[in-house]
Amino acid sequence: MRSIDLSNLKAIVTGGSRGIGRATAIALAECGADVAILYAHNFEAAEETKKLIESYGRKSLALKCNVSNEEDVSKTVDYIAKEFGRIDILVNNAGITRDSLIMRMSEEDWDKVLDTNLKGSFLMTKHVLKYMIKNRFGRIVNISSIVGITGNLGQANYVSSKAGLIGFTKVIAEEYSSRNITANAIAPGFIETDMTKKLSDRVKEQFLKKVLKKAPGKPEDIANAVIFLVSPLASYITGATIIVDGGLSLG
Repeated sequence: MRSIDLSNLKAIVTGGSRGIGRATAIALAECGADVAILYAHNFEAAEETKKLIESYGRKSLALKCNVSNEEDVSKTVDYIAKEFGRIDILVNNAGITRDSLIMRMSEEDWDKVLDTNLKGSFLMTKHVLKYMIKNRFGRIVNISSIVGITGNLGQANYVSSKAGLIGFTKVIAEEYSSRNITANAIAPGFIETDMTKKLSDRVKEQFLKKVLKKAPGKPEDIANAVIFLVSPLASYITGATIIVDGGLSLG
């Protein structure tokens, strides 16, 4: 059992059915929060995560939502607020990749990644903020990436979206700190998820050579950082980007 107490807080985690999103949702439930997870495609994985949350005695919702569509986001957020009574925590985790060198990258692949990773976080934040402002409390965490700071070959769209999230986080912090709302970003490094499993062995080896810990991170490593940032321990932290990469960016 975790020592941080988030009892009766209400949270939303986008991309919450697998990987970092699932680990974060479970960690929030373990600390006492009710958690709504949003997913794009995998109903079975979402339902499994929902059951894991409920195993901690917490209320959970698993909702399909296109985070890049404002009408869908608005309806989904309002439904969650009605079911939960309020919204205290938002973790913008939904993200996709469509990798290619710039000269080969299609406009469609550029738009799809920016729409999901960056526009999706903007829309979710926009529609959640009205509830946080009303309650004069909110904790927003945006899951960026270390490549949003360092750059990465063949990921112009993904890197741009993750770098944009860091800037977006700072603006939220500046605009809403007076309402007791904090906004922070986390920049994960090489984490074992379905996304990184698709990488070739050569690419994985290149990453691991740079990681000072000499091992990939776990989704739980990112979840731990989220729990800290939404807890009372981090009430004076806002507009920050926390790097959780096992020293990758130093390698």
